[in-house]
Parts: sequence; C-alpha cells; structure tokens
Amino acid sequence: MNQSLPRWVDIGLIPLANVLLAFCAAGLIVLAIGADPFAAVKFMLAGALGNSEAIGYTLYYATNYIFTGLAVAVAFHAGLFNIGGEGQATLGGLGAGLAVLALDHTGSALVIVPTAILAAAIFGAAWAAIPAYLQAYRGSHIVITTIMFNFLASALMVYLMVNVLMAPGAVAPESRDFADTAALPLISDWLNALGFHVMESPLNLSLVFALVACALVWFLVWHTPWGYELRLMGFNATAALYAGANPRRIILLAMMLSGALAGFVGVNEILGVHHRLLLDFALGYGFGGIAVALMGRNHPVGIVFAGLLFGVLQQGGTELTFEMPQVTREMVVAIQGLVILFSGALALMSRPWFEWSYWFVGRKLAVRKAASA
Repeated sequence: MNQSLPRWVDIGLIPLANVLLAFCAAGLIVLAIGADPFAAVKFMLAGALGNSEAIGYTLYYATNYIFTGLAVAVAFHAGLFNIGGEGQATLGGLGAGLAVLALDHTGSALVIVPTAILAAAIFGAAWAAIPAYLQAYRGSHIVITTIMFNFLASALMVYLMVNVLMAPGAVAPESRDFADTAALPLISDWLNALGFHVMESPLNLSLVFALVACALVWFLVWHTPWGYELRLMGFNATAALYAGANPRRIILLAMMLSGALAGFVGVNEILGVHHRLLLDFALGYGFGGIAVALMGRNHPVGIVFAGLLFGVLQQGGTELTFEMPQVTREMVVAIQGLVILFSGALALMSRPWFEWSYWFVGRKLAVRKAASA
C-alpha cells in the first residue's frame, strides 16, 4: 500500500516512532550490560531537564544542532548533500574571532557583535563556496569535496592558532581573551534581571538567533521565487533547467547560505561561551546536523525538535555517565548512533505501518459515516 500521509503524520508521528524504536534498541543494549534501562532514562532526563542549569546546557547544545541542521536542510532542498558543516562552522568561528580581536579594544558592543556575526556568516559561506564552485563548474562531487574541506579547515585552524593567533606565553593553542564588550548576553542573566531565579549556564542570545534563522529559512525556501527554484532543483534538476532556472547559480547560493548557517555555530561557541579562539570548538556538530536534518524532514520546525532531542542526548548522556559508571561515554555515543540509524537509514521502516493504520481508520470512519447517512 502506498498512499500520501498528512504532514503531521509524516513529519511528526513517523520521526517520533523512529526515536522510540531507537530508544527501545538502546534499552536492550543497556540491559545487556547489566544496567537498568529505566533508571538510565530517568538519569538522562534528569540530567538534561531536571533543573534550570541542565535545561540551559541542553538548549545551548541544541542551538548548535539547529544551526547545522538548517545548513544541511538548505543544501538538501537543492539536491546537494553538504557534509562540510564541521569545517564551515570552524571557519565561521575563525571569522567571528578575527573580527573581535581586531575591534574589541576600539569599538562598542553594538559594533563588535554584529560585525563578528557578519564575519562568521561570510567566512562560513566563503568556505562552502569553493566546493560549490567545483560542483557547479568542474563537476566535482559535493560530498567528496565538503568532506575534504573539513580536514583542510582543521589544518588551517591548527596552523593559525599555533603560529599566528596563539596568545603570548599561553600553554594551549588559544588566542587572548576577548574584551567583555564582545560577549553575547547570557539568557540566565536576562531571566534573573526579570525576576526569574535560574542557575547560570552557557545558554546565550544565539538561541534566539537560531530561532530567527529557522523562521527566515522557512520563509525563504517555501515563500519566495528563489526558494521555489531551489526546491525544483532538488526535485528534478532537468525540469528546473527547462523552467528557466540557473542550476549553477542555485548551487552556489544554496551552498553559501548553507555555509553561513553552519558558521553561526562559531557565534554560539566563540562569542557566547569561550570568549576566545581555540581549537575543536565545533567538534561533532557538523555531522550531528546531518542526523538532525534527516530527523526533522529538512523542515525548520522539525529541525528545532530534533535539535532539542540531540541536546537532551548530549547533556543527559554526560550526566548519565556520572550516575551510572557502567554506561560509558562510548555507550552514550552508541545510543546517539542508534537514533541516527533509525532516523536516517531506517527512516521509512515504520511508514508502511502508519499508511496501513491511516487507511484502516479512514475506511472505518467512511463506513460509519455512510451507515449513519
């Protein structure tokens, strides 16, 4: 049976069912090592959502996953699979950091912060533009080039941090600390100022920025002519060409927008948390964003919920390893991998069940309606 399902089933219930299946499989693994899976879930949820500090950390992690999930989704709608979010996030942080290092002793926060955010977007977009050009004009495969550029970004960052940007007298490859005017406001400070007593956490204004980015991506992709061309290109490149679209221009613009969104991870990490340039601040978020986009069906609303789930897994998993030593960090990574497996590779496994249920319930309702008429 193959029939269309309502959107709320396709992007809501099916991903939820896949996540539940992933957790059932993870529960069997936890049970196999002699631990209580129900206690593990309890500790994980308490560690991620048990108090205001835990919620703050969860939302802080989720912010990065939302940015990289949006980056993957925008490229995917154009028929491109951007695996380079890690490198683009790294370059975005480099751009933000360079802007702050150049301006933090000469300007105000109203100048420094917007300039740093713009620099993060420009650096991320420029790093993504090179593989995009190679795909559009030289026929190189976007998956291969974006993966390669992750390693190039890492090597470039190591060289700059060790040989150029490392603070004098520092032991670790880190830049000097930024001035206070370059720091993004913490959400906890705002809430406390409004009379809500919450514990301090790394959650900062980047969360609001991520939600605004979701709204803008939704509007751009689904409610503008360029967004229509983008989606048409993803559905059928030949049809888009015959309809008058310029595939090369779409590839370049889509990848540059994707790179800019990934670059905003650097804003959250460099301006919001670390307040200095350092290595490996984006480690894992680029690849995690692929799973977030797949789970969220490449839609901003779904990406927000998927990002929250991965934020819960990251923060709750860290607390779980403290509360249950037999559940190691590698086990937590395996649980995350199961979520990726069921939401990505096995994403359509549960779809036939929902199609049959939807058909069966709809038929019963139709019969009942006909009988009462």
